[in-house]
Amino acid sequence: MPTPVDLAALRRHAVARSLFAPTTLVKAVERLGGFVQADPLRAPARAQDLTLRHRVKGYRAGDLERRYPRLDLQEDFFINYGFVTPTLRALMHPRTARLAWDAPRWKLADAVLAEVQRLGEAHPADVDAALGHGPVKNWFGGNSRLSTELLDGLHFRGHLDVVRRDSGTRVYRLAQPWQPHPDPQAAMDALADVVIQKYAPLPAGSLSTLISMLASGARQWQELRKPTLARARERLAGARVDGVDWYWPAGEDPARGWRVPAQVRLLAPFDPVVWDRRRFELLWGWAYRFEAYTPAAKRVRGHYALPLLWRDQVVGWANAGVKGGELKVECGYVAGRAPRDAAFKDALAEEIDRLHVFLGLGG
Repeated sequence: MPTPVDLAALRRHAVARSLFAPTTLVKAVERLGGFVQADPLRAPARAQDLTLRHRVKGYRAGDLERRYPRLDLQEDFFINYGFVTPTLRALMHPRTARLAWDAPRWKLADAVLAEVQRLGEAHPADVDAALGHGPVKNWFGGNSRLSTELLDGLHFRGHLDVVRRDSGTRVYRLAQPWQPHPDPQAAMDALADVVIQKYAPLPAGSLSTLISMLASGARQWQELRKPTLARARERLAGARVDGVDWYWPAGEDPARGWRVPAQVRLLAPFDPVVWDRRRFELLWGWAYRFEAYTPAAKRVRGHYALPLLWRDQVVGWANAGVKGGELKVECGYVAGRAPRDAAFKDALAEEIDRLHVFLGLGG
């Protein structure tokens, strides 16, 4: 008789399947479904680096950006902005944008494309200097260059690739023309499999939300969201646990005894283990919120609180920063104190040592 699935089994399953044995950078991205979310904030490192350090052998902060021009990965938008494999990217293009450009806008965009073609590799400042488009108001009320806005829009629409970054600024080149997928439903099913692979096990509400979010990366097929969700439910394994329906890839068994090491891990706010806040609260019984954009006076846990995972329990959070070349880590705990397990103190010290090395501060 199969072992019943309970919340404890789902926790172990969620942690063990995502925090797999460290491998190469590209293989790690592939194991994560082909997508790593990116974020520009650095506290103490960018989210993509904090995510990959647990999953890539010998990873150091900034390795992804340094190695990017030689990697078979591309910056692009999926359900969020990040780094994707060519296979995943090909499922989304050619895609439409939420706001269609009119003829005058496309005339400006075509001039940008022509300038990128002339330059070969185009920095936004060089494009702007050549075309003199000038400033515009952006979507959040600030000022940006029209050339930069057009480059971003052309990249989203698949007309441009990001070659590299110069001091954090994207450098572009022309992309190869995209061939439409011959079977849109098959493409949407494959996109659904990506988010399921990345974030399973998933409560029913989260599965529905993620399928809806696929329209961000493949808006041309947004009418297929409902059948894609229905088809996903049919092919996935699942169980009802404490009144909630959960789903995971067929062939996996959350109750098989997934091994979780006695290790502390400080996770990025967007790490797949903790990214889904609905799932987080169901699995760990408390609410984690990303507070970087919350006014300082209203923050509960800190500007960039990193969820603190001990074995298969998220027991608290940590705020980490580098001042004067020294790493400072301050921890808080849901229970009001650190776990009394004697091994926890040593495991936390080992994780902070790993963070030192990752940041290039020594062992």
